[in-house]
Amino acid sequence: MLPRNEGALDRAVRLAVGVILLPSGLLLLDGLQGSVVGLVLAAIGLFGLVSGTTGFCPLYLPFGVSTTGRRRTADRL
Repeated sequence: MLPRNEGALDRAVRLAVGVILLPSGLLLLDGLQGSVVGLVLAAIGLFGLVSGTTGFCPLYLPFGVSTTGRRRTADRL
């Protein structure tokens, strides 16, 4: 299981952005017809939905970022 590194507000924002960008990119910006801009926005929306649902952001790992509000064990040393 992946460790959670997103707080409640972070997750809510990601879910909201994902809900807006995924269908907008696919339907409004013609991502289904192969539009690069539409596909990129849909991919960003999908990433937001997945990371918001799981509470884990792989982009936070290399930088040691966590928005959960609690300190990581390595930070206490």
